[in-house]
Amino acid sequence: MIHIVFQRNDVDVLGSAIQLDSSLQGEIVQICDDFAVGPLKDIYTDEGWENRKQWWRDVLAGGDYDGIVDDGSVPDDRKTVADLINKLQNDPAETIWIWAAQNKHDVSGYYWLVSQLKDFQGRVFILYLNNLPFISEKGNIFYPVNLFQIPAREFIKAKKLSRPVTTGEFEIDPDEWTKLCNEDKGVRLLEGGKKLVQRDHDLYDEELKGFITGEWQKASKIIHHFLSKAKNITGDAYLLWRLKLLIQSGEAEAQGELKNMKDFEIKSKAAAPASNPLPV
Repeated sequence: MIHIVFQRNDVDVLGSAIQLDSSLQGEIVQICDDFAVGPLKDIYTDEGWENRKQWWRDVLAGGDYDGIVDDGSVPDDRKTVADLINKLQNDPAETIWIWAAQNKHDVSGYYWLVSQLKDFQGRVFILYLNNLPFISEKGNIFYPVNLFQIPAREFIKAKKLSRPVTTGEFEIDPDEWTKLCNEDKGVRLLEGGKKLVQRDHDLYDEELKGFITGEWQKASKIIHHFLSKAKNITGDAYLLWRLKLLIQSGEAEAQGELKNMKDFEIKSKAAAPASNPLPV
């Protein structure tokens, strides 16, 4: 059994669950990219994959994650999938369990992955925790958005949701993903179930600008406010990139070095003084 998750924190909580229930024993593999943002055009070709990598280089330039696209610190997801397929081919008894919560990150990753596993129908299982209640550490009922929010003990119940990816899903989901890839948009949003819709890269800009005031603020503070108050959120690296673009376009002012989010401050652009009217 090979468990697939899409966020680093999911690895840790699922590992804790496996320690509580030996029937879940298996390798945990993370798909590292966030396929809810960035270009998808021709993503299964070398050229399309390189275009996506270059986009990430541009997004992460100058920040904490500058260089990780090429320094080997993040596994290559294409190689990860090639290794999975090799294990499935070499061991007919091997199975894959894909764990996904109801968020755009997991669902986008599911679509990207399952489109490459059509040859292994019956051996690929999905555990989609869609609108399902769980018990929190404090004993309250809640509906998790991310896997890592679920206490490890609750995964023992969650495993009962495992089911094979159906023939229909192997036919329809890759087609749906191809359609999304061909739209060539920058941001995916989850409307419900597994339905993704797309918007342009500037989706979050207007709401981000709402947190920029006439007083100097650290970029980190603006991003924190956005993440705590906005309905649709994304990763802080993406938001930092958008703030830098707002500054470069002249829509906001900055002081400090445009590197990490704690290295510079932002305020709204000062209005140009009104010109004196000509005497009559």
